Amino acid sequence: MLPKIDVPIYTVNLVSTGKPVRFRPFLVKEQKLFLMASESDDQKETVDIVRQVLKNCILDEIDINNIPTFDLEFLFMNLRARSVEEVVDLKYKCNNTVKNEKGEDKTCTGSVDFKFNLLEIHPTKSENHTNKITITENVGICLKYPTFEMIQKYEKMDEKNIIMSILIDCIDYIYDKDSTYYSKDTSKKELEEFVDNLQQSHLEKIKVFFETMPEIKKEVNFKCPKCDYEENITIKGLQNFFV
Repeated sequence: MLPKIDVPIYTVNLVSTGKPVRFRPFLVKEQKLFLMASESDDQKETVDIVRQVLKNCILDEIDINNIPTFDLEFLFMNLRARSVEEVVDLKYKCNNTVKNEKGEDKTCTGSVDFKFNLLEIHPTKSENHTNKITITENVGICLKYPTFEMIQKYEKMDEKNIIMSILIDCIDYIYDKDSTYYSKDTSKKELEEFVDNLQQSHLEKIKVFFETMPEIKKEVNFKCPKCDYEENITIKGLQNFFV
C-alpha cells in the first residue's frame, strides 16, 4: 500500500461572525478545477468552481451557499495563499488617453507589474456599519448579507430590479414595538408590499448598509512609466485571486 502524505491544516476566522474555520490546501484534484476557473471569463462558472473547491477543502460544517459574499472571497483568498503561494503577481495596463505625434487621441500602452501578499489583506470594516435600520420611531428592519447565490439569481435583471430583489432577499426580519416578523415566516408578496411602501429617505438608510459592508480589497498606487499618469487602483473580486 502506498504511503499517505500528511496535509497541513490551517484556520481562518470568518469576517461576518469571527468564527474560526479549518481548511486544508487544495490538492491536484482541486488544482484541475482551479485551472478551469483561471481560464474562464464566466463569472458564474468561476463562482461555482470556487464553491466546489471550498466544499472540498473546508473541514468544518459550513454552508458555502449561504455565507456572505465577502466571507466566501476571504476564505478562498486564504485557501489560494496556502495552496499555491502567498504572493500574487498582477499586471495593470494604463487606460489614459494621450496625444500621438499627429495630435490624435489614443490609449496609452504602458503597464506596471504589481506584487502583493494575500495574507496581508484584511477585510475593511466601516465604523458606522449596522444591520439594524430604523424606519420610523416604532418600525425597523434587520438585514442579512447578500450571498453569491442571491446575486447570481438576479444577474440578468436590470439594475433597479436587481437592487429591489436583493433587498427583499436580505431582509432577516421586520420589527415594531409589539412583535418581530421574520422573513422566513412571511410571504414574498407581503415583503414586496412592505418595500414598495418605503420612502426614499428609508431607502437611503438601507443603502448605507450595503455601501459599508466589509470588503476584501487592496488599494494600489499606479503610475504609468510611459505617460506618467497616476491613479489609485482598487483590486478586488474573485477573478484577481486566480492569477
